[in-house]
Amino acid sequence: MLEIRDLVCGYGHVTALKGLTIDVREGQLVALVGANGAGKSTALRAISGLVPARSGAIRFEGRDVAGTEPRRILAAGIAHCPEGRRVFPQMSVAENLAMGAYLRRDRSGIAADLERIYGEFPRLAERRHQAAGTLSGGEQQMLAIGRALMARPKLVLFDEPSLGLAPNIVERMFAVIRAICDAGTTVLLVEQNAFAALELCDHAYLLETGRIVLEGTGQALIADPHVREAYLGG
Repeated sequence: MLEIRDLVCGYGHVTALKGLTIDVREGQLVALVGANGAGKSTALRAISGLVPARSGAIRFEGRDVAGTEPRRILAAGIAHCPEGRRVFPQMSVAENLAMGAYLRRDRSGIAADLERIYGEFPRLAERRHQAAGTLSGGEQQMLAIGRALMARPKLVLFDEPSLGLAPNIVERMFAVIRAICDAGTTVLLVEQNAFAALELCDHAYLLETGRIVLEGTGQALIADPHVREAYLGG
């Protein structure tokens, strides 16, 4: 579904990705793990058109989308659930969810998906008229996930969904992400909590200083001595 080949990109004079090559197959949950500053978030931003590629290819369903503007990336079927949630704080929960569907024109489908999101996250249904900025961190993460799903994406990019959340909420978020994949939506997950991400995923890549240094199943990476020493506390 998603093929990235020799991707180089960065910010100004800083090169964050130095030849990234990964594959995300349809129906998989793929994790991209690594230390802070390794280039994980940059990879997602490049896929969604927010960071230009200096060289290399980003192919989605066989078509090179490198250099495509973000709204066309979304229209093609890739939704981005960003780090820090980035909800619209002055807008209501319902208005934030509607923004996720702004490229769609199927009113009945949008209404059905909205009710599905409210069913998955009853707290959002209770607060549908409340300003998003007044929600708790966990509620805002639920809202960010719901907003991404309202686009009916084929692939969702999740960037640090556990960041700043209480442990019980983190467990809930990971269960929701796994369920999204099991329901048929492909997932590429960037997550600082390496152990949780590796336990959750079907396939994983370890990114260090802009380059993939290891790949395999989540369990294979958990068993790897380097991963255990550097990322899992030995």
